[in-house]
Amino acid sequence: MPKLIRVTTVDLSLHVLLEGQLGFLNREFEVVGVAADTGLLKAVGDREGIRVIDVPMHREIALWSDIKCLCRLVRIFKKEKPFIVHSNTPKGSLLSMIAAKLTRVPNRIYLVTGLRFQGERGAKRWLLKTMERIACSCATKVIPEGHGVKKTLKEEGITRKPLDVVHNGNINGIELAYYSPEACPKSREEMRRELDLGEDDFAFVFIGRIVGDKGMNELAEILRCAQDDKGCTGDGSGCTQDGKGDALSDRCKLILVGPFESELDPLEGRNEEFFRMSGNVRYVGYQSDVRPYLLAADALVFPSYREGFPNVVMQAGAMGLPSIVTDINGCNEIIIEGENGRIIPPRDKEALGNMMAWFAEHPSEVARMAANAREMIASRYDRQDVWNALLEMYKSL
Repeated sequence: MPKLIRVTTVDLSLHVLLEGQLGFLNREFEVVGVAADTGLLKAVGDREGIRVIDVPMHREIALWSDIKCLCRLVRIFKKEKPFIVHSNTPKGSLLSMIAAKLTRVPNRIYLVTGLRFQGERGAKRWLLKTMERIACSCATKVIPEGHGVKKTLKEEGITRKPLDVVHNGNINGIELAYYSPEACPKSREEMRRELDLGEDDFAFVFIGRIVGDKGMNELAEILRCAQDDKGCTGDGSGCTQDGKGDALSDRCKLILVGPFESELDPLEGRNEEFFRMSGNVRYVGYQSDVRPYLLAADALVFPSYREGFPNVVMQAGAMGLPSIVTDINGCNEIIIEGENGRIIPPRDKEALGNMMAWFAEHPSEVARMAANAREMIASRYDRQDVWNALLEMYKSL
């Protein structure tokens, strides 16, 4: 049986992003998972029925540690002699693609998800682009997670290799039987009571890392203005409406799901404190099961600056929620403007505030988009279809 090594930087990515996929592929390949063990690696191995190996990689640049991890990967690949090394997540991909080329692994696959250089400027942007170019040059096959990533790789001159998206994009698809209102362990009414949401409240939900790159500073400012019963300008000068849209109503609430990264990527000013303390925000921290919070909400708000192919937008759609997303990779593939959500420019506080106000004031349009949401996800991103397409790609090697 040919050996397949799947590499991510940390075990959380194996645990969340590749749930079920590794066990499925283990029927046709001897699958080995490689990642930094933060406490989940053994659980991944047990769940998927595969061997796992700890390599203590870090998400951020750490030169001496990175060199040691590269040497460890070289030793692992020499010993294991895999037919395929398949990586995703930036640091794990860079190190594993170099190590796989040094050890002459015949098939080196780099699945390109989020492109970190898109949110940077100057020397750091150049460095991150160079890292992407190195990873792609060491790979024998480069797979963009979606068509937006494919376009960016070409436009930025990252690689000249052929670029083929697997199926309709996304790393693992969506498990429709799990992400459905019927499968949720709690009812919408029960969850709204727990979250202290009134009958007339319009509840947005955000799920993800609560950091600047996700548009959370803009979202905090908009909600602070609404709490003060005023509109928001787009220039940051204060809370006055400019006439281009309705002020966001104080009845709009936010269900906030995810961790703050106060050391790695802190929010501006007192925005973290606002999210934790505001009466219009229901902060619940990291949740292993996000379905109850999606079910309690009326719409997803996801004002991110950059993505590869965001799972949360698919999860929300599968749960019957329309979304407000930014015009970035992945988001503008999952959401079709006016059909299952609305698309706004990234980094545009005024557009975000006006669109949130529009959602709250147009219930019939929101209901129409909600009615379309699940089928539009099911027809394009069913998990089993994604797995089958990936397996066929492997077999073609």
